[in-house]
Amino acid sequence: MGGEDPGTRERILVAAEELFAESGFDATPTSKIAARARVPKGLVHYYFARKQDLLAALVERLPDERIEPARIVVPGDLTASLCRLVAELDARMKASRLLSHLLWREADTHRAVRDALQERFRRVVDQVRAVIVAAGAGGLAVADVDAASGLLALAVSYRHSVARHEDEAGDPSMDREVAFIAGALTGRPVVR
Repeated sequence: MGGEDPGTRERILVAAEELFAESGFDATPTSKIAARARVPKGLVHYYFARKQDLLAALVERLPDERIEPARIVVPGDLTASLCRLVAELDARMKASRLLSHLLWREADTHRAVRDALQERFRRVVDQVRAVIVAAGAGGLAVADVDAASGLLALAVSYRHSVARHEDEAGDPSMDREVAFIAGALTGRPVVR
């Protein structure tokens, strides 16, 4: 496929993302994707042999949630470190709200999407765990760190799954939740 045009492939992906988010994967024919992308239908199949391949390519576009802990950790301040992590994860997901909407919508009917979202969740748990450890919250029981990491990752994932329903002005922070988790881990309740 030496004659591929990355601009054409991108237009097809953008059109598919928009239409799948609007109508759902199953209700969107490739002819509609081609029309929205302003390309012949055959070109859609040139780049993506099956419609399922379009969905797989969109799954790969999920924002990378790997964040170097050293970039966001405030040594000795678990609450601030976790707040900075949540803000960074939120910023990355906000950059692709439409994609987020599409993937959460299709997770129930497409195993590849569900698997990708579960893998993303596991990476967020690992990221939270790394920040807790890097913030200097040493001496904590591994089970407590694991439980806190899972709880915060669940809260972040839930927010991202419903982000498309939130009004931009009414987007609540998770400062209270983060302070609660940090206080529970350190034994020092934080009032924010």
